[in-house]
Amino acid sequence: MLTDVDLLIIGAGPTGLFAAYYAGFRDLSTAIVDSLPEPGGQVTAMYPEKQIFDVAGFPAVRGRDLVAALVEQAAQWKPTYLLGRKASTLTPVDGGGYEVGLGDGGVVRAGAVLITAGIGEFTPRPLPAGDGWLGRGMVHFVPELDVYRDKHVVVVGGGDSAFDWALALHPIAASVKLVHRRAKFRAHPPTVRQVEALGVPIITDAEVTVLRGEPTVREVEITVKGQPPAVHQADVVVAALGFTADLGPIESWGLKLSHRAIDVDSTGRTAIDRVYAAGDVANYPGKVKLIATGFGEAATAVNNIAVALNPEAHLFPGHSSNEG
Repeated sequence: MLTDVDLLIIGAGPTGLFAAYYAGFRDLSTAIVDSLPEPGGQVTAMYPEKQIFDVAGFPAVRGRDLVAALVEQAAQWKPTYLLGRKASTLTPVDGGGYEVGLGDGGVVRAGAVLITAGIGEFTPRPLPAGDGWLGRGMVHFVPELDVYRDKHVVVVGGGDSAFDWALALHPIAASVKLVHRRAKFRAHPPTVRQVEALGVPIITDAEVTVLRGEPTVREVEITVKGQPPAVHQADVVVAALGFTADLGPIESWGLKLSHRAIDVDSTGRTAIDRVYAAGDVANYPGKVKLIATGFGEAATAVNNIAVALNPEAHLFPGHSSNEG
């Protein structure tokens, strides 16, 4: 299947979604590719229920609501979503532009490419005792809190995600326990204090060593260092052990990479003509990795792409408030 557009955006996180809006504002047809099955990138996959406090204009906004608003904003220009697919190959075409091969055999032909892939494709670190339990009561992410209402939940991990989910699940779950293999945590200290203040049991120097139940989890064994295993009721095990990430096939495209990010100039342009990058995946001196930063980089890159595709176009598009 061939999709033919002016601009292909690789990555459907907040930066990519805003880029899709801005590309439409610049009268560019757009397709968005993402390996995840729904838009939102890391926000949707990892913290959809978490409040985000550093997006301009929002004192606080839930991750899920921010993504929904960005999708609605882009929708007026009708971008084509190619979700659950991975960008694999980049091939120049005669006359300029590229054909990007997708993992499912599809092809996108585009005049320019904007990479907004965040940290790339991320893979959750496995829970050693959880082999075979994924989808049977063990999860890595918590996209819908209400699914766990009145459930007995064991959260495994000591980072921000583990404590965020313990905090979010505490008001609705029948019980929440947090298990970490060390006595120290990587999580933000104020969040740790909030979880402790709620009285959530935090079991340290411990591991979940056995899951039991049929067809889904009903109990777990938790082994504290130097003690015999203890059995705990559990309907859900949240394995929040972090993840590994890489850019996958994009790394072989001939881009200049630094610290697992793509080097760009002040316009967002990479080492390859008509290939740009924005958001966390883009690297330059003084870079600050924030959602707010990505929004500005997306607008800058798209405006420069508009000129690259049509040299007679103006770099500055005018203010959107002047539009009818």
